[in-house]
Amino acid sequence: MNDEVDGYFYHPLDNIEDTEIFETAIDRKVFSHRLSPERPYTYWTLELYDQDNGIRGGGGLGVLAADTRRVAEQVDVPFVLITPFYPSETHQKWEDGKIVDEHTPVDYSAFGFNFVDNVYIKCCGNLCKLDVIEKKFESTRILAVTEPNFGELYSGLSGSDHRLYQEVSLGFGGYQALKLLGVKPAIMQLNEVATFFAALVRLDELASNGMDFYEAVVYTRKHTLYTNHTLVQAAEAEFSYEQFERFVFPNLKSKAVRKWLHDKFIDGKIKLSSVTIEIAELRSGVSKLHARVANYHDIAGERVKFKAITNGIDMRKWVLPEIMKFYHDDEILDEFDIPTSTFSEKLKALSSDEILSFKEIGRAILNKTLSNRPDQNGEILQFNPTDLIFDFKRRFVDYKRPNLPFKDPVRLRAVLEPYNAHYILTGRVHTGDERMATILSEVLETVSKDDYLNSHVHYIADYDEKLAYALSVGSNVAINVPIVGLEACGTSWEKDVANLNLLISTHDGGVADGSMNSYLNVYGANEDEEREELYRRMEEAASAWQNGFDLEVLIQKQLQEFLPVISGTRMLNDYLNYLLPE
Repeated sequence: MNDEVDGYFYHPLDNIEDTEIFETAIDRKVFSHRLSPERPYTYWTLELYDQDNGIRGGGGLGVLAADTRRVAEQVDVPFVLITPFYPSETHQKWEDGKIVDEHTPVDYSAFGFNFVDNVYIKCCGNLCKLDVIEKKFESTRILAVTEPNFGELYSGLSGSDHRLYQEVSLGFGGYQALKLLGVKPAIMQLNEVATFFAALVRLDELASNGMDFYEAVVYTRKHTLYTNHTLVQAAEAEFSYEQFERFVFPNLKSKAVRKWLHDKFIDGKIKLSSVTIEIAELRSGVSKLHARVANYHDIAGERVKFKAITNGIDMRKWVLPEIMKFYHDDEILDEFDIPTSTFSEKLKALSSDEILSFKEIGRAILNKTLSNRPDQNGEILQFNPTDLIFDFKRRFVDYKRPNLPFKDPVRLRAVLEPYNAHYILTGRVHTGDERMATILSEVLETVSKDDYLNSHVHYIADYDEKLAYALSVGSNVAINVPIVGLEACGTSWEKDVANLNLLISTHDGGVADGSMNSYLNVYGANEDEEREELYRRMEEAASAWQNGFDLEVLIQKQLQEFLPVISGTRMLNDYLNYLLPE
């Protein structure tokens, strides 16, 4: 029953949840379990990147969220993804030698979302109204909260009032939205600490409706997974007690929960990672290396252990259909896109002629995508099937080093010119990141000074999932050179490997799940050595594309090592086995 508050209807949280223990019998082939539409797997994320559904996030976390929901749909897992719907999105273009942001409005109704009702949260002494919208699929749904002044994804600084408002809206508003639909979470997966407030409101609900506070903490902890996607706790923003007095405490009903949260502040500041660690008994990192080296500590200063569940991709979304047909017809992947017991042996039949035929199909898709996306010189690019293309397609952030091959333009030309090779550079520069915008300008200025590079190095602005797909299926060699120790996982490289591109990479993130000799590894004692090794590996890759035997060996080796890692179904199954063990 709704209570009217200042002319608005507020949907109070339901009475105490029953404490039924959910058991499961998940089989990697059957995926049978006791989740239900009323008690689903709930997946909380501040970012979703799903252009087909009108939500364009900022990067890999959002793409991963969309992939996870699609995989859940494919294997019939009851699953609700809860996220903000941002009423505008950013597009980028290259104009007068610099990146220019353009902001465009987004209408959720144009993408099949339906309005459900309003919920209310308290912020700064005001009652703030949020629209609840949803889009239903067969076993899954996207449930979102939104309002006209929400701002864009990651609007404002990480410790700003507006960022806190967005996070509180997702947690308190999103949990009320579940209640509107009669949904009680069997599982709460919190993606990054920005989603902490969803678990906080669940704890508050239990404690304020009769459960002993310590029992409420135990119950919440046992049903909550914190998935960390970054490596260093020190990089996280802090919020002040004063900010929580305005945005958080007014939404809590339980005095015990308010006291619990009050005690988590140190010198008037709080790190959300510290309280997220406290409220989630289950914790995961997104690659083997990440889980091993992530440097996070609880309130007592003890280092936190993470279970390694490496990110996977929705292969049906990201892999060329003709390649997926080959994987299935040749019994390399089973019906759930998981490698078969004989996949490694089966891959030995993959020939260079087949690789080249798949690449020709992908090249046509790339050309179509590039037909209305000019490079930095205003040129529309169209490539022949035999053209050799290297690409870098990742977020433009410092640790990913998009500028590394351009630090010695003479050496880069010496790599590309013998093969008449092209290098496509693309990736989003985060709004306000002046340093990376300057680095991009410097790279393209360097390129413009060399006639060959200027006609063979192409920057494509407004990087999105359509361009990411086109390059994955249509280029030949992927460059992935993060500073070792700074990449949590990454999934762009997974799409490249699955689409039969040669991978040149440092041994970091999810790539480090495999052995160093399973791909073209870049290493060195310092950056100069790494850069020279990158050039050498580029020459090796270019040569392989002209030698069928070498190409077969390298592609087969990559697939044998990484297909078990790449599978998004494997990832979801790992999560279910961790969250709902037999």
